[in-house]
Amino acid sequence: MNLETGFDRVLIANRGEIALRAVRVCRALGLQTVAVHSAADAAQPHVFAADRAVCVGPAAAQRSYLNAAALVHVALETGCGAIYPGYGFLAENAEFAELCAANGLKFIGPSAEAIRTMGDKSRARETAEGLGVPVVPGSPRAYDTLAEAEEAAAAVGYPMLLKARSGGGGRGMRIVESADGFARAFSDAHREAEAAFDDGAIYLERFFAKVRHIEVQVLGDGAGGSVEFDERDCSVQRRHQKLVEESPSPVVGASLRQRLKEAAGKLTRGIRYEGAGTLEFILDPATQEFFFIEMNTRIQVEHTVTEERIGLDLIAAQIRIARGEGLDEAAAAAAGQGHAIEYRINAEDWQRDFQPAPGELTGWRVPAGPGLRLDAASCRGQRVSPFYDSMIAKLIVHGADREQAIARSRAALAGFGVEGVATTIGFHRMLLEHDDFLANRVHTRWIETELNAPPAAPEASDDAPETPGRPAPAATPQETEQA
Repeated sequence: MNLETGFDRVLIANRGEIALRAVRVCRALGLQTVAVHSAADAAQPHVFAADRAVCVGPAAAQRSYLNAAALVHVALETGCGAIYPGYGFLAENAEFAELCAANGLKFIGPSAEAIRTMGDKSRARETAEGLGVPVVPGSPRAYDTLAEAEEAAAAVGYPMLLKARSGGGGRGMRIVESADGFARAFSDAHREAEAAFDDGAIYLERFFAKVRHIEVQVLGDGAGGSVEFDERDCSVQRRHQKLVEESPSPVVGASLRQRLKEAAGKLTRGIRYEGAGTLEFILDPATQEFFFIEMNTRIQVEHTVTEERIGLDLIAAQIRIARGEGLDEAAAAAAGQGHAIEYRINAEDWQRDFQPAPGELTGWRVPAGPGLRLDAASCRGQRVSPFYDSMIAKLIVHGADREQAIARSRAALAGFGVEGVATTIGFHRMLLEHDDFLANRVHTRWIETELNAPPAAPEASDDAPETPGRPAPAATPQETEQA
């Protein structure tokens, strides 16, 4: 099945469940794999699942999974023709994509130019506007000086969101309620952005206090062709981190869905995007207005809810596109069926402000049943490392409709037993009994501003009943950025 322009061995430049998933998909496609790992990850499942594994450095990600030169060196030394980045780490690094190309390696993802364009908020906005995609009202460019920014702020209006041009993870972001607080907020955001990204330029846009976070999964063939799928709703999030994702959105009807997909297609085709990507929008449920906020130029953690509804393996689609096989139009055009919800199971103590909880998994009991899928690279006896992301599993539940998906979710989460570390299982169980979630009244700042969450308490098992309290407040803007 190998094409003349294709490849038959892939280096998996990631770890955890996405690395294990990529290895399995490659095997199903008849491709060999080379796994990389840090010294701390020598016993991880993806290491044993691959045809070959190579240690690329010590535990610190900067010296292992983020060491672009080492990854390219290993790929060349082991005869790989391509590198699969997954999500996080170097997945949205334009320089890494260029380094791969310079060494004759196929980067399984978009071009470096597409990554760079969409990674720069000002350029992304300009590109979207030029292609007729609605954007949040804001400044025409990013600013380095307070005087220029103050002049632009008067035209944008308040409340306002300050965003670092090269930002991510909420760094360089500030919410400004009025002109009186602008100067200090701008100076703080500029200083933080400069320290984090070596780029202090700040972009200004109107701030919407209660919005839904809606995203559209796309596939592009790199030649101007694209396919767009039904939206995902990622409004249950905390401090820029998504916790629950579902598809379709319970507040999006057929007409709005079509408009969202048309907007996503305009941008995907307009930049001749290649591979899997996600267009992210904010939606005002009251007015049904939506605005583009960013494009993630990689596969998303929550791509699984789309897969469950359309029956298409998006990881396999990424690889086939990279091999020059184009879009699977028949499968990609399939209408989504039923309702799917993903729950991120993180090793975090949600009763103590979601503090990370590394340690050994002394118990690991997973649920099973109709409509259930578990993506994980965890097992009993494994240590959850403090060096990397705290997600240890993704529970995906599919049902004929939202009601059935929620009912199945309750049963699945009740049967999900993890011992040795605190997890977010209890949070998800509580969420499924909350009137706001059931009645679709959540928004991106709901957890910080409205949810009664548990106060600090002695550690309890995930199966213990929870008592609501209130979390520490935090400003969570309308934009979500994470792996």
